[in-house]
Amino acid sequence: MHSDTRTPARIPTTATRAAPTWDPHQYLRHAGHRTRPFLDLLNRIPELPADPARIADLGCGPGNVTALLAERWPRARITGYDLSAEMLDRADTEHAGPTPGGGALDFRRADLADWLPDEPYDLIVSNAALQWVPSHPGSFATWTNALRPGGTFAFQVPGNHAAPSHALLARLCDSPRWRDRLAGHGSRYTHVLDAAEYLDRLTELGCTADTWETTYHQLLPGDDPVLDWVKGTALRPVLTALEDDPRAADAFLAEYRDLLRTAYPPGPRGTVFPFRRIFAVAVKEH
Repeated sequence: MHSDTRTPARIPTTATRAAPTWDPHQYLRHAGHRTRPFLDLLNRIPELPADPARIADLGCGPGNVTALLAERWPRARITGYDLSAEMLDRADTEHAGPTPGGGALDFRRADLADWLPDEPYDLIVSNAALQWVPSHPGSFATWTNALRPGGTFAFQVPGNHAAPSHALLARLCDSPRWRDRLAGHGSRYTHVLDAAEYLDRLTELGCTADTWETTYHQLLPGDDPVLDWVKGTALRPVLTALEDDPRAADAFLAEYRDLLRTAYPPGPRGTVFPFRRIFAVAVKEH
């Protein structure tokens, strides 16, 4: 999914915490900015060992970036995996089927917390999804073992959980007014590692790895654009928890909106929204 170029594939759940409902239309309102980190990741992925290649996209969301894989490897057989029925419906409708280069795109439901490759892959890629899976570093060994020699595991995750957008959300969820219903909903992916830690994990598995981070200073148009952005990603768990109480949802959004207006004041050409991303590309040795 879901912060951030696409919807996340898994949300940790408890007896009182349901997986969020995703809105493909809301998510894609900022598709240009959300896609840019994936394009930067894609540009760093080397050529794959097989042609046609076998590719898995973990956390494919509405499939818009999965389709970009077919442009890079037009003969590939590509499967996008996601947990959200809403996102998979959008992906199936708009992108599934044969590709012009002779390959194929399909989409399947899966929880990334326990997804196991059932065949060798040339590329396993994930775009803005693993931040929703607290256990994701523990899956690296299984996923890289499933790569053919010379295959690649590549991902990017948001690294902005300390940014005002997310810190304010966590604080508001844990405030006296909201904690009984929302405690913990605003701090779901503070377990994301930094670039150096991902480098250590991947090189320990015998891969040649490259990790880095980039902060994108995104200029967002319109009124309250940061609120509009997070409605497609980080706010989904909150909106899901309050979906049976529209008045409470409106009250929460009003409080959060006011906090964001102070943290991200608009300028003459829009609102600057810095967004840090962490990237990793690991190639399995021959």
